[in-house]
Amino acid sequence: MAQKRTVRRTIKNIQRVKTWQLVVLLILMGFVSATFLRLNNVGMVQRRDAVIAADKQGNAEATRNRVLDLQRYVSAHMNTSQNDVYLSAQYERDKAALVQQAAASGESGEVINAKVDAICKPQFSGYNQGYVQCFAREYAKYAPGHDPVSQVKMPDTEKYRFVFTSPLWSPDFAGFSLLICVVIVAVIIGRVFALGVLRLLLKSKYQDI
Repeated sequence: MAQKRTVRRTIKNIQRVKTWQLVVLLILMGFVSATFLRLNNVGMVQRRDAVIAADKQGNAEATRNRVLDLQRYVSAHMNTSQNDVYLSAQYERDKAALVQQAAASGESGEVINAKVDAICKPQFSGYNQGYVQCFAREYAKYAPGHDPVSQVKMPDTEKYRFVFTSPLWSPDFAGFSLLICVVIVAVIIGRVFALGVLRLLLKSKYQDI
């Protein structure tokens, strides 16, 4: 009889916290967790945009610092993985420099190089793809039969591409709020399971007491 009362008391204690209350708490924590995960992603996008902006400005040191900042942030925050960051402006600048070096192979080449640069540079904001094409086109007018672009081995594009992967879980607001959600789900499942077992035990083992 005492054992039966103990089982009933345990059931009553478990039932003090209602399942719907746990579900409401789970929904609220789910919203909080989703918010922090979103903020993590926004922080990554801001740092990625900073990398792209520094690349366009042409400051190699600033670009390197922004890339390192992005890497540190992604490695320390969940939900921040990005496809890639491509330093397209730096690639075009390096490619244009190689084309100019190939064209200026001699004294006459340096003179032509300066003339062509004076023609193309005002037409384009920076050493982009349009500048390279203009350089090759104008250079061919001064030196027929010579294409400086075809003589150059272009840089490896993968050296200008960065891909960082975030951890599956991180010890930040997003990580801890997600962990709380997992705990609440475990409590709900454990509660339902415990009540089922105790009620089954009460009906089968103590029904004759």
